[in-house]
Amino acid sequence: MIRFTAILPAAGRSTRFGGSRNKLIESLAGRPVIVHSIAAFLCRSDVAQVVIPTQDAPGLMQVLRPFFGDVLDPRIQFCAGGQTRAHSVRSGVAAADPSVEWVAVHDAARPLISQELIDQTLDLAVAHGAAVPALPVHLTVKQARGPLPAAVSRTIPRDMLWAMQTPQIARREALLRAFETCPISLDQITDDMQLIELAGGEVWLVPGDERNLKITTAMDLRIAEMMVGETRG
Repeated sequence: MIRFTAILPAAGRSTRFGGSRNKLIESLAGRPVIVHSIAAFLCRSDVAQVVIPTQDAPGLMQVLRPFFGDVLDPRIQFCAGGQTRAHSVRSGVAAADPSVEWVAVHDAARPLISQELIDQTLDLAVAHGAAVPALPVHLTVKQARGPLPAAVSRTIPRDMLWAMQTPQIARREALLRAFETCPISLDQITDDMQLIELAGGEVWLVPGDERNLKITTAMDLRIAEMMVGETRG
């Protein structure tokens, strides 16, 4: 059995969700969003750890205890979050058990991840070194120098464009090396496997899942509630 560490960055400020509300502790079907995300990995026997980079470990522990017990699953580990997502991921990868070869970085705000998608992404990563679930881009994408208004430079063929999801899975050592050799500032990294690409590694895409949405706005949370309701119905 291939074992892996799940890293769920939880240090963001939820600025697009509205006000001072933390989207990760908003209720979704009676449980905080992050509880759904954590539970999706804790239910697996091949998950060695769930590492959570955060700026408020004591506060997050209080959120988790009603759902995971006063004594949390020993696989749950907290580490310091960073100023950007990439900094938080680097902290999580460094905190992961070095004896576990694979790490899966998953958005804590993607609470509806399926076991099938985790399985498929892990299988492809083991076969090729790194893998990411992705969805086709259906909108027409035009390139222009912003901010708008601005003249269009070109229309980008969308048959070669894919929108990234998570979990993004790679070998722990490969990701650590990619952080060490990254040629650009970490605040310019928008995708975990971009680091592998910049290091010259190969990343493969597996078909993503429309239900695996990332909760960024209050409307996303409403959509997730509807999805959960459809499943129950």
